[in-house]
Amino acid sequence: MAISQSLTFTANVQNDATAQGVTWSATLGTLGGQTATTAVLTANGGPGTYTVTATSKADSTKSASATIGVTDLAGVLTYHNDLSRDGANSKEFALTPANVTSKAFGELFSCSVDGAIYAQPLWVPQLTIGTVKHNVVVVATQHNSVYAFDADSNASPCIALWHANLTDTAHGGAGNETTVPTTVSPPLIGQGYGNIFPEVGVTGTPAIDPASNTLYVVSKSVITSAVPPAFFQRLHALDLTSGVEKFGLPKTIAAAVPGTGYDAVGGSVAFNPQTQNQRAGLALVNGIVYVCWASHEDKDFYHGWVMAFSALNLNLLSIYNDTPNGSKGGIWMGGGAPAADVSNNLYVITGNGDYDGTADYGDSILKLSSTLLVVDSFTPSVQLTLEQQDLDLGSGGTAILVDMPSAPAGFQHLLVGGGKGPGFNGELYVANRDQMGNYTPTDGGIVQEFPLSTPIFATPAFWQNKLYIAGAGGHLAAFTIDPNLGQFTNTATPPQSTATFNFPGATPSISANAMTNGIVWALDSSQYCTPAPTPPGCGASVLRAYDADNLTSELWNSSLAAADKAGFAVKFTVPTVANGKVYIGTRGSDPGTGSANPGELDVYGLKPN
Repeated sequence: MAISQSLTFTANVQNDATAQGVTWSATLGTLGGQTATTAVLTANGGPGTYTVTATSKADSTKSASATIGVTDLAGVLTYHNDLSRDGANSKEFALTPANVTSKAFGELFSCSVDGAIYAQPLWVPQLTIGTVKHNVVVVATQHNSVYAFDADSNASPCIALWHANLTDTAHGGAGNETTVPTTVSPPLIGQGYGNIFPEVGVTGTPAIDPASNTLYVVSKSVITSAVPPAFFQRLHALDLTSGVEKFGLPKTIAAAVPGTGYDAVGGSVAFNPQTQNQRAGLALVNGIVYVCWASHEDKDFYHGWVMAFSALNLNLLSIYNDTPNGSKGGIWMGGGAPAADVSNNLYVITGNGDYDGTADYGDSILKLSSTLLVVDSFTPSVQLTLEQQDLDLGSGGTAILVDMPSAPAGFQHLLVGGGKGPGFNGELYVANRDQMGNYTPTDGGIVQEFPLSTPIFATPAFWQNKLYIAGAGGHLAAFTIDPNLGQFTNTATPPQSTATFNFPGATPSISANAMTNGIVWALDSSQYCTPAPTPPGCGASVLRAYDADNLTSELWNSSLAAADKAGFAVKFTVPTVANGKVYIGTRGSDPGTGSANPGELDVYGLKPN
């Protein structure tokens, strides 16, 4: 249960000839509406574990009880849980390593949607829709739809609380727009490889403002009958209770910066809604919505763009292009979102592109001010090799580690991120956020760097001084940092899972009760169905759960029982853990079959017993 939520209990009593019923009690919260056999518990006793007990009045030696985890989690409102992008929910009171087992845990229900779910599902507690409060899960699809479902309902089929299609006229569409098909020849976007398949609509994870009940999301669409085809990208602000546009119409995205880059015209480089891929998650920081772009399949012409929009009216506030005098430098980070510190600085990692250290910043970790000025940066000494050999530093995302005040100066405020790495072996970089190191021939300004042994297409998770990540083709690994040193101490032989996570690896999520009961959740999405890169086959996404203190102990996975099988896999997706449940987005059925189930939200949790 979420804090303040109510739940009805019923006692079934045997050998109660005079129907006396039961006496009700609860260790926390308030019991109301009591009858001989029913009671309503309101979770108003703070977060924690509540126990409700029914004791037979006919025979007081007979009783039964139920235990409920009650969370005060404010929501999973952004990519990887928070602006640090640490992926940790430390307010999980129901799921533990002891009860996440094949006997007690499994798939509860699934909800069909109209397209593949590439964005991370988001979760909002106790949201009033109409006149009823719901815990709500929000999913966005590549069919340019956003759905809100009751996060706890096991109705079959699921009925959306609301559904918004972002290409209809009520959401700014011209009436003849569609999502961008990726199955046509010649290709409308990219090189025709089909990296995203079979359509592009909403790709990046949205962001939610709980204070105003607003969801921010970017759509992509096309009018194919226009000559040439007309492409649109729009930033929407949706009412979280209805899906209605909050400011009348969305913001059509258009921008330009001064530059002499390879697509410059008259000393200006313009944003191209056709070639730019909005893959990274959105960031909502101090009233500003930040949106990043990379490319579709390295198709020219593109740059790494970041734009800042007012959350109050969607006005464009600031623009940043990371290669205005050159080319490329896309910001996609395996679907990760910009991290942000307490001073509202943003941290992003760029991909292959030109580098000069003044205006062009390919293959770099950038610290941007709230107005999108470059405050600081780190660029590895092998930048040119990375760029020439398609070994993007920005294939993975970045996470801010907790402050370590007992560590030496320069090791207290750290940031970690990495990418494909020299030799395609993956490389993790640990930077001092106060002085990131810029570029040196020896990487002398960096705090620490070490290989993962497999390339990184993921954002690390961080909990209790451990960093968790799975490289492409590698194992889920845990690296331990000493808070007194500000250094990872087991970089050569980290604990790791037995199972291998083939391309693209995994971005883990963590559930825990503060410092205890840690579980690492990771998706094996290696059977992701799309034609490229290297067709892997098309199969179910596999959700795996590990004891966070011992990754050799796999607690459970969704392939063990047919009833737990998820929908078909999607690359770079991230599990969301909230209120005793785990939510994953999939593409539903094999897209090659023309199935009527092109997308699916799968929901896992504790089974009735």
